Amino acid sequence: MSYMRILILIACFSFFLSSAGCNGSGNNRQIGSASGPEYVIAIHGGAGTLSRERMSQEQEREYLDKLNEALQAGEAILKNGGTSLQAICAAIIIMEDSPLFNAGKGAVFTNRKQVELDASVMTGNTLSAGAIAGVTDIRNPILGAIAVMENSPHVMLAGKGASDFAAEQGLEIVDNSYFHTRRRLDDVTRQIEQEKYGTVGAVALDSYGNLAAGTSTGGMSNKKYGRIGDSPIIGAGNYANNNTCAVSATGHGEFFIRQVVAYDISAKMEYARLSLEEAAGKVIYEKLTDAGGTGGVVAVDRFGNVSMPFNTSGMYRGYIKSTGEKKIAIFRE
Repeated sequence: MSYMRILILIACFSFFLSSAGCNGSGNNRQIGSASGPEYVIAIHGGAGTLSRERMSQEQEREYLDKLNEALQAGEAILKNGGTSLQAICAAIIIMEDSPLFNAGKGAVFTNRKQVELDASVMTGNTLSAGAIAGVTDIRNPILGAIAVMENSPHVMLAGKGASDFAAEQGLEIVDNSYFHTRRRLDDVTRQIEQEKYGTVGAVALDSYGNLAAGTSTGGMSNKKYGRIGDSPIIGAGNYANNNTCAVSATGHGEFFIRQVVAYDISAKMEYARLSLEEAAGKVIYEKLTDAGGTGGVVAVDRFGNVSMPFNTSGMYRGYIKSTGEKKIAIFRE
């Protein structure tokens, strides 16, 4: 995946990104955040029962390199005055175009050995949101979600209707075979637990003080009956509000839907006055865990603080700040 394609895609869809105040003309940075970093982006590539024993050094390096590439793509946007929405879009496209992650090109197969994709985005300054669910032919689902948010009166479109709308918007439509990889076909046949869940996502704070969150997934391996998880559901797998934080989730979607995980983190900050770290930790380590759910989130608040809690053995994750602070990891430390 080249940076040139990223730049071309961002340029082609700049009218999506600017029409709702996402070009930097929205809210100014919140009072009290001036001492924090100018910008922050955090990403995840899925959480699950990952183990060092089952991953070679070469595989680990491949994942770390791709996470770094996604972070660099997002940071390049922010560093040059781009918006948080543009930045998360750039980072997520890198991961959607990689066969390593359960989104886009690397998405898992359904029980019928077909790929079905979900994605959502939300902007913190306007609370605008867009999502697509159960699509089979949009090359970059995150762009479909942005199109729904910016160019339709709806929040979520599903199935053929979402694909028809994406085609009308000029998005790249591909045959479902584009998403097929031998690794994922083998996974659905063997049903290896390590590959059961996985999602990609990004959250960002830009220099204008605006937050944004995006999430994209192929869902649960071997899923049936048109199952939709939390990733395209605003408040469950994705949420952003300039008053609190931006959150992107990954894990067993049914639990994230029932616990309204992404919004609950924001609500705990707004109403209980918890910090981002406290709110995210309480939701993941207590509420989600007590309910029997597994997974994690990446989140950034309006001051540029980052939290990446997860209750599984690993989560592909990373962040970078304008201060130069950076972290990329897979396993628990």
